[in-house]
Amino acid sequence: MNKDEIKGKAEQVKGKIKQGVGEMTDDVDLQDEGAVDEAAGKLQEGWGTTKRKTGEAVEDLGNAIKK
Repeated sequence: MNKDEIKGKAEQVKGKIKQGVGEMTDDVDLQDEGAVDEAAGKLQEGWGTTKRKTGEAVEDLGNAIKK
């Protein structure tokens, strides 16, 4: 995992916590903020995964060329 994937996971957890607290306190704004944080975290994690897989593909290609 790279930094973007880790930060994305953390953002998702933060969002879920905010949503839970918002539900317990009937704070709709906090629930919405949590949903936004969770969605942003998913995007960041996806971006990190894409970067990692692209790097792995380039590395594999380089190894194949060396053979």
